[in-house]
Amino acid sequence: MINMDFKQRVVINTAEKAWEKSPSPGVMRKPLARENRESGHATSIVRYEAGAKFTSHNHPLGEEIYVLSGVFSDETGDYPAGSYFRNPKGFIHAPFSIQGCELLVKLHQMSPLDTQRISIDTAQQTWLPGYGNLKVKPLHSFENENVALVFWPAGEKFVLHNHFNGEEIYVISGELIDELGHYPAGTWIRSPHLSAHHPYVEQDTLIWVKTGHLAEN
Repeated sequence: MINMDFKQRVVINTAEKAWEKSPSPGVMRKPLARENRESGHATSIVRYEAGAKFTSHNHPLGEEIYVLSGVFSDETGDYPAGSYFRNPKGFIHAPFSIQGCELLVKLHQMSPLDTQRISIDTAQQTWLPGYGNLKVKPLHSFENENVALVFWPAGEKFVLHNHFNGEEIYVISGELIDELGHYPAGTWIRSPHLSAHHPYVEQDTLIWVKTGHLAEN
């Protein structure tokens, strides 16, 4: 198991991690949290080399993906950088990438009741106003879970706040900062229930963020 104690704060600069082979040739990964080697809860950065593909497989408790670069494809279509999609429990596909791609991938983490398949090209979304000068692109909400892209303009500061049922962040570009450290592009942060921080940025920064999904137990 890797980082499966959800009461612990985890910070990983994925740029500093080595790629590991997956069962499929040409598909590499950087595990961030993993229950078992090839099953169960998993959060990873995944790289498809040009022409790489996976055999058809299902997702017992769903799959959630944000495309970081390149173009990811399966039978349902082609998903360029900035695409966000959720494949619910039981979804079956055979993914591939003609030109190569990198992805943020979360497996086996969706509620069985969350059955809606979602596909969003965030490049086509309109930014909505958030707290202060933040801009937000909502991606998904179900029960207590909320997922969004958040753009922080240079110099923006957020109030000190607690994370009820936790928070998970992936820094897509720029650098997020708080009293605990600096988090450059490629950093993954998972903060537990009722953790608190006072984040800010010194440069334009884009993050993927999920809240409310790490229930206290």
